Amino acid sequence: MDEQVLPLEYYVNLTVSNDKLKAFVHFTNVEQGFSCKLSQLEELLKNNHIVYGIDQGILEQIARDAGPFLARKTMVASGEEPVDGKDGYMEWVFDLDTKTKRPMEREDGTVNYKEVTSINNIQKGQIIARRIPSEEGKNGKAVTGEPLFARTGKEVRFKLGKNVITDAEQSGIYAAIDGVVVKTDRDKINVFPIYEVNGDVDFNVGNINFIGSVVIRGNVQPGFKVRAAGDIRISGGVEAAELEAEGSIEISGGILGQNKGSVKAGKSIKSSFIQDGIVEAGEDVIVSQSIMHSSVRAGRSVVCQGTKGLIVGGTVQAGEKVVARTVGNSMSTITAIEVGVAPELRNKLVQLRQSLREHMDNMDKTVKALVLLDQMAANGQLNPERLSMRIKLVHTRKQLVEAMSVIKDEILVIEKSLEDTDKAVVMVTSMIYGGAKVVIGRFTRFIKDPASHVCFKMESGDIVTTANF
Repeated sequence: MDEQVLPLEYYVNLTVSNDKLKAFVHFTNVEQGFSCKLSQLEELLKNNHIVYGIDQGILEQIARDAGPFLARKTMVASGEEPVDGKDGYMEWVFDLDTKTKRPMEREDGTVNYKEVTSINNIQKGQIIARRIPSEEGKNGKAVTGEPLFARTGKEVRFKLGKNVITDAEQSGIYAAIDGVVVKTDRDKINVFPIYEVNGDVDFNVGNINFIGSVVIRGNVQPGFKVRAAGDIRISGGVEAAELEAEGSIEISGGILGQNKGSVKAGKSIKSSFIQDGIVEAGEDVIVSQSIMHSSVRAGRSVVCQGTKGLIVGGTVQAGEKVVARTVGNSMSTITAIEVGVAPELRNKLVQLRQSLREHMDNMDKTVKALVLLDQMAANGQLNPERLSMRIKLVHTRKQLVEAMSVIKDEILVIEKSLEDTDKAVVMVTSMIYGGAKVVIGRFTRFIKDPASHVCFKMESGDIVTTANF
């Protein structure tokens, strides 16, 4: 077809991309030798409302020699893409993410806790964070000439907690009092004053229940209680006392529990030693010397790796891992190390199984009593009192069936979680002795003979030992 006998629209398909940023021409129903005029191409674009970003050079090339463009789609116009605005953000003066911090280990293997637990002290009027405003976007333009609107950046919102204020322009967050900056639930920013005890917690001080962080420059004497919404730092030791913090607890002098007091933290607990203690942490328990005859639970890990690094007696539970230099002793003292599931779930499983046994015993007694009453009813020997008892027992049986069903479902859920042991590991960098017991998930391995430099983990449904750390 050497010459054009029909309108150009017959020979050309003109398409626009979905985002309206590109326009294309595609020749159809043509043969080699086809030609068209520049004015016809311009008229085609105009008739299809393509008015912006037209590539005049391409149109001129097609008008001169259409041959190279017949077998493919050719872009003849391009629009301007919109640029979205940047979101606003907070520029923090303080590092409130304590998860990134790790204790510094000295050459002798001990841990310097002073280099990891830092309290973000702040003075009244000092800035905590600056608000960086959002930026407006730049609108684009479609090939049809219509504007393409950019997304405006989102403004960041303040999450104010206790004892913090903003300036008139709301460009920053400032402390309203002297204290410590703490991030709590839902990322609220608070300033809590620190309660300091320049000595022991004893009868002169009494129990402490405080909304901020507590610093004790002495010991906590037996029988006293210290509770804090922030952290607890103790320069001395803790003896048969009760400590509870939503944040972390650091005890320089160690814990002498006497199987009476307890130490609980929402985050981590760090101590030089634990003896006859009950210790529970939401994240990690880090001990530099020894854990002896104690009950220790950690949501993530228990690390006892100083110069001594000894775990002997009692039970140590961790959600992911336990690391120690030595586990047990030459006298084969029973020592249990359990990993692979959150300690509270493992202990809840024990409670649920105990509860199920009690329910089954009650069910057995109920069924036997009902059988006896049914026999009496068949013989016409049921008086009103026994009839009332029978009705109650039928109701009791129904309640027991429902309760046991719920308990069985909970047990099944926890048992399934016991099988998720990919991260579970017990690492012994020096020696583990006979008498120790390693539990990973729902599997148990009893240690009969001493072994050195071993790592316990799950492989192919069994607990195996390796020398790889």
